Amino acid sequence: MQHTLEILNACCGTPVHLLESEKALESFITKTRIEAITQLENARDLASQRDGLEDELAYLSHCLISSLSPATEDNVATLLEDIEVMHRTLKELENVRAYVAVVQRGLALSEAAVSQLHTRSSPLSTASVSEYATLQSFTADVTRTCRAVEDLGNSHGSVHLLSFLEKLCEKTWADMKAILSATLVSVADSVNWPMAIDFPAASEEVRSKFQSAFSDLLRLQEIGQSLYSPQEDENLYPLQALVHPVALRFRYHFDGERETNRPDKPEWYFTHIANVAHDHRPFMEGVVQKLLAGTKFQNVSAWHQYVKLLVGVLERKIKRSVPQLLGRPALLAHTIYQSLLFDTSLRELGYEFDQVEGKKDEEVEMGGISRIILDEKEWFDAWIEGEKKFADDQYHEIISATDAWVIVDDHSAAGEFTRSDEGDIKATNSARRVKALVEQITDRYMPLPSFRQRTQFLIHVQVPVLESYHSRISSSLDAFETLSSALVRAVPGALGVDTAKTDSKRLTGGVEGSQRLCKALLSARYVESAMRAWGEETFFLELWAEINRRAYLRAGVGAHPSLPEPSAWPQNVQGTPEGTIFEELDMQYAKLVSRAEDILIHQICGECEATLKAHFNSLASAEGTTHDIAIPPTLLPSISLLSSHLTYLRSTLPSSIVTHLYRRIASHISEHVIQREVLFRPGLSRTSAGRLAFTRPQAYIILGECELWVETCQAALNTSRARAQKPWSRLLAAGRLLAADVLGHEQTFRMFSSERWWEADEDEDVWEDVLDDVTGLGTGGLRKDEVKAILRLRDVDTPVSTSR
Repeated sequence: MQHTLEILNACCGTPVHLLESEKALESFITKTRIEAITQLENARDLASQRDGLEDELAYLSHCLISSLSPATEDNVATLLEDIEVMHRTLKELENVRAYVAVVQRGLALSEAAVSQLHTRSSPLSTASVSEYATLQSFTADVTRTCRAVEDLGNSHGSVHLLSFLEKLCEKTWADMKAILSATLVSVADSVNWPMAIDFPAASEEVRSKFQSAFSDLLRLQEIGQSLYSPQEDENLYPLQALVHPVALRFRYHFDGERETNRPDKPEWYFTHIANVAHDHRPFMEGVVQKLLAGTKFQNVSAWHQYVKLLVGVLERKIKRSVPQLLGRPALLAHTIYQSLLFDTSLRELGYEFDQVEGKKDEEVEMGGISRIILDEKEWFDAWIEGEKKFADDQYHEIISATDAWVIVDDHSAAGEFTRSDEGDIKATNSARRVKALVEQITDRYMPLPSFRQRTQFLIHVQVPVLESYHSRISSSLDAFETLSSALVRAVPGALGVDTAKTDSKRLTGGVEGSQRLCKALLSARYVESAMRAWGEETFFLELWAEINRRAYLRAGVGAHPSLPEPSAWPQNVQGTPEGTIFEELDMQYAKLVSRAEDILIHQICGECEATLKAHFNSLASAEGTTHDIAIPPTLLPSISLLSSHLTYLRSTLPSSIVTHLYRRIASHISEHVIQREVLFRPGLSRTSAGRLAFTRPQAYIILGECELWVETCQAALNTSRARAQKPWSRLLAAGRLLAADVLGHEQTFRMFSSERWWEADEDEDVWEDVLDDVTGLGTGGLRKDEVKAILRLRDVDTPVSTSR
């Protein structure tokens, strides 16, 4: 600025100076412009550099964002992250290398152990399995190392490695056992194993090889138990090897497509195993047992353990086949039945299955191959349901048979049921068949090993059959009472009975009605007698005792209305509880028998009383003399009807029942006749003393009627006079007293006519002895007041005391 002023001052001074000033000004302006252009270009370069720096700064900033950030989608890994990833990969590769090294080492030791056993020398020693011991030691070292790593919080891959090594040890040991087993089986094949063999007949070389191979396997098992903890109940290696050919043959016949593999013939494979166990028993007890002597396993029963291995073959077969039978109840039931028979056959051979711990009450129960099926709830329930359906079908077939209610004698049924009392063996076909069905059901579940299963079978299958038959008989008695009721006869259609289609009188009257009642009576009595006998059988006594001892069994039985209420019975108390398992059903059937008897007696007595009405109505005109005594014809229908009933009862019912029924029927009719024809008879004439009394002819007719009743019953029952007249004693005594002649009994009637004598005998029984002198029946069951009443009805003019 100072320079510019100087120029201006100079220019203002002279023209020369002005020209110079102008030139200097132009030069300055040019220079200034050049300098401005230069600065402008520099500014542009700096701006461009600034933009470049900003772009580079943005790029560097973007590179610092992690690839894990969700801000954008095109993030890339940072250098640090790349380094960390490579570090982890390197570490994993090192772990894989160590893992593979361990695996390689284990496989090498496994192959060495197997190869070592191939080149073994007999007898087997600990040195023969040194490579396996090394493998086991190596596994233990790896296990300890992995456990230490896990304690530090790093267990990556260690679990799988340990699992691999453990399985490798097991497989190696199994391969070693297979080598020795193959040697034993090869030697056994030379003596026709698994057929029944005669070992002493084999050559000395073969026997020596067999003994050596057998001993090597035993020694291997001993060494194995020293290397690791022995498994509980581990089977002997040699026996496992000998069972293998048996299992192969079993699978060939019963697991393939051959004709022997039939689901409807389970007895074939059960019988096969049973036969193998039986045929090989001499070899096991005579040869193998001796080879065990002096070893660690000398207390092991060779045959028992051999059978246990055979049962294992069956177990696998059953587990495969039973699920296919659940939809076929008949085959399932057949298979279970055959399994129970198999268990029984082995027990008979002396084999004892391992006992099974019960699910409740800590009871110990019998084992067996059948437990495989029965302990599976789904399979057991399917079997129970099938058995119940079978029993129901059989029962309905029995009831629906055309001859179901035909009365037969057991002796005429090809001797199927025999009893000591020949008079007590009649029953209907349905009763006999129901009894046979119940016994068949018992046979089905008697071999069951568990009391819980037996109780379930009893409740769900057996008891319902007896309940249904009881209901069937009871409903028939209900129908009989309905048809025979006075209301039905008087009002057609009453109580829902269609009398237009049903002749109730024909169905319930006469001998045909008695026949229907006898069928119900015999059926109920037959089953009742059978239940009484079943309850005393050992099987049911044991079952009843266990039910009382075990709380969960008591709960199930106590809730059933047709079974008795059990009571707690201590486990340590000997003996059996009171009662039987069929006690409640027995009582129900006994009530049914009693009901049938009551209806039968009511039926017979009712019909006889109905026919007696005409006779009683004609009594007022009945006359006669001592020389001309005629039984009124109006009595004969009643006599004939009673004779028909008794004859049928005698030919149909057992003698004990006939006797019981006859006594009740005769006593009832006898009492009815006494009341209507003797004590309260209408139309009696008066004596000279003004008393109502029988005439002598009437008295003789009464006596004749009494005797006719007895004689008719004696003929109908084909029995003795004494047995026939026993129920009629009251009527006979009344008739004889009424018609007795004074001649020959003067003293007796003199006492009877004395009021003082009766008063003196008030507290004595002398009158009974005196009455026996007249009737020959003692009192015949007559009371003192009845005797006095009868004496007053005699046609004599001697007074009789009226004091009671």
